[in-house]
Amino acid sequence: MLTPETDRAPGACLEIRGSTQNEDYQAILSPEALDFLGKLVSEFGERRNGLLAERDRKQQRFDAGELPDFREDTQAIRDDKSWQVAAIPPALQDRRVEITGPVDRKMVINALNSGAKVFMCCFEDASSPTWENMVEGQINLRDANRGTISYHDKQKDKHYTLNDDPALLIARPRGLHLPEQSITFNGQPIPGCLMDFALYFFHNYQTRAEQDLGVYYYIPKLESMEEAQWWDDVFRFTEDHFAVARGTIRATVLIETLPAVFQMEEMLYAMKDHIVAMNCGRWDYIFSYIKTLKKHPDRILPDRHGIGMDQPFLNAYSQLLVRTCHARGALAMGGMSAFIPAKDPAEMEKVTAKVIEDKAREARNGHDGTWVAHPALVDLAMSVFNPYLDGQPNQLNFQSPTHPIPAELLLQPCPGTRDEAGVRKNIRIALYYIEAWIQGMGCVPIYGLMEDAATAEISRANIWQWIHHGITLDDGQRFTAELFQTWLYQELETIKQEVGDTRYAVGRFKETADLFYKLSTADAFANFLTLPSYALLQGAA
Repeated sequence: MLTPETDRAPGACLEIRGSTQNEDYQAILSPEALDFLGKLVSEFGERRNGLLAERDRKQQRFDAGELPDFREDTQAIRDDKSWQVAAIPPALQDRRVEITGPVDRKMVINALNSGAKVFMCCFEDASSPTWENMVEGQINLRDANRGTISYHDKQKDKHYTLNDDPALLIARPRGLHLPEQSITFNGQPIPGCLMDFALYFFHNYQTRAEQDLGVYYYIPKLESMEEAQWWDDVFRFTEDHFAVARGTIRATVLIETLPAVFQMEEMLYAMKDHIVAMNCGRWDYIFSYIKTLKKHPDRILPDRHGIGMDQPFLNAYSQLLVRTCHARGALAMGGMSAFIPAKDPAEMEKVTAKVIEDKAREARNGHDGTWVAHPALVDLAMSVFNPYLDGQPNQLNFQSPTHPIPAELLLQPCPGTRDEAGVRKNIRIALYYIEAWIQGMGCVPIYGLMEDAATAEISRANIWQWIHHGITLDDGQRFTAELFQTWLYQELETIKQEVGDTRYAVGRFKETADLFYKLSTADAFANFLTLPSYALLQGAA
């Protein structure tokens, strides 16, 4: 147990319940690093709890029939056309293709070597928050920033090192809602986001300054201007604490919740000294649409596999983000292509066509860059964006269409299939993903896509909403909890056949199915599947 002595209030202390098994762990969890983390938790922890409570209050109003809308009390911020965000540092101006992935050491090296402009290394949806993953992720990013990271794959007898021109590294901490159970403050789990943020800054700000770089973050899951202000205050506190220049920290905010799309200008304003971009976190956004409007019978979405960015409400979200960001001098990043390469040439041809169509749409809408999940798609996405950028690093000069983008359009549901095959596929995807997550893997290839927590969340929310409203499937069947239960345990058998008896026996599929059934049929919708899954994660070997 480490309890660093600090000047905090009487009785306040950090207690480390996770292992500090070797010198690298001890270096990351040094008394000095923990002292800084403790100061952040003491200063901002309770305020974070209040923001989460306010989310719940807003959700209660949405459940009672209210709809998200643009805020009346911040109209002056939107009407004032004079303010801009701080100038974008040179290192962050060209982000035409970004690759994302977990904090796993080999994957960090491969992503940095991928040829992408940026690697967004994710402590959140792409990583399962085991203690080992979270601490070793910090070790990996420290070594990556130093340029000393390497990995030896003993099974393949292959050695991995950084090439001469790695991608720019940006770290994504966990969302406000996720706790870190292995560190407590006054007996309570600390916010996971503060652990990720604090340890990354503490161990890397000097190394990056020597390279003429700031410390760059992707900030996930925000829902309001007040939450953006909380993060900006964390940034200011940190810069002042370490006596570094204002703007040393730069953030890209993911617009991946439905409430946030109505407060983008306000969030840019709150973070104007630190924000450089916003990003269309499309999969979480679809999940948030379902979650936010789950009690509205006229806002039910079809099967997730038929919901693409060509749907009017999603295309409007993309266009509004571009228009808003560019008007204030910020970059507008596109969303994820979750495809992975297919071995079959005919299937790969389909994947290629889908990626080109998706990225061309983003580039036409004025996005400054996009995301891919696999190194093999970097060059393809780059080839789509390059002609639109026409020799420039970004599309900040893009002239957005001036047509209105009202709340009604952003809230408009779309048509699509509601069939048994789609439900069964969603069940399998969710089971595969959650089972992997509780075993420590947060980024999993499933049926040709790289799935993370966001896509599993859509599957789960989709099913909950259909059961809650008793929708009728395309074949005339009424979708009930009983029908879902039957299909769920039938698909468990399908998974057993797909993975084989040996893998199934050492897996945790049965308890995953039981949890998935409970989450999908409960009267109260769990805000995030990762929270009730955490207890199973803690029990993982």
